[in-house]
Amino acid sequence: MNRINQKLQENKKILSIYFSAGYPSLNDTVQIIQDLEKSGVDMIEIGLPFSDPLADGPTIQASSTQALHNGMTTQVLFDQLKDIRKTVSIPLVIMGYFNPMLQYGVEEFCKKCAEIGIDGLIIPDLPVDVYADQYKATFEKYGLINIFLITPQTAEERIRFIDSVSDGFIYMVSSASVTGSLTGFGNTQENYFKRIAGMNLNNPQIIGFGINNAETFKQATQFAKGAIIGSAFINHLTQNGTGKIEEFVNGIR
Repeated sequence: MNRINQKLQENKKILSIYFSAGYPSLNDTVQIIQDLEKSGVDMIEIGLPFSDPLADGPTIQASSTQALHNGMTTQVLFDQLKDIRKTVSIPLVIMGYFNPMLQYGVEEFCKKCAEIGIDGLIIPDLPVDVYADQYKATFEKYGLINIFLITPQTAEERIRFIDSVSDGFIYMVSSASVTGSLTGFGNTQENYFKRIAGMNLNNPQIIGFGINNAETFKQATQFAKGAIIGSAFINHLTQNGTGKIEEFVNGIR
């Protein structure tokens, strides 16, 4: 069974942390992953930096730009992660845009992920219908879960279609905004969380965008299986380097 599915079966709320590979420094990637696992994080999203990140707010864009300047590329990331499963056992997801994967070759990219021990991919600009028609078989061949995003504006029919082609969790974007732009959840977000929970989807939901402290983590996980923290963790790395990761995680739950 895929590590993501195993983790989702555990009787706990999932804390997933996102960071940009190659940030703050090019060779920090593996150390950050190892320290996050030691600190009790349940899942890690490794951002593959891209020059035109549509869904990312200023914090993640800046870290992605710096990582590119540091020399991060798809091949460098794969080289860094080649031995990651010798020290890390929690689910690892690569989050990135489709262009670098297309350039690398979709099948070759998936094959490399499988060899390394990557469990899933999040590709915000790959439409679910294109995935279902053209790439689903390739992902399944290499045991990779593809994770789709939904927003408050996503139609119910499309949410159910996403649910039907998913085999892991649904990434529930908390609001129609970029990452890092929210500081808390109001009635609008809570009503949205309740509405999706009431749809009784086959796949659990994990909420991202706007989770930055213990309060917002608790708010989000009241209605969903887990929550994802990105911008707040990158801000922590910017201020502290790779030190004090355990302190950051302990402050969330």
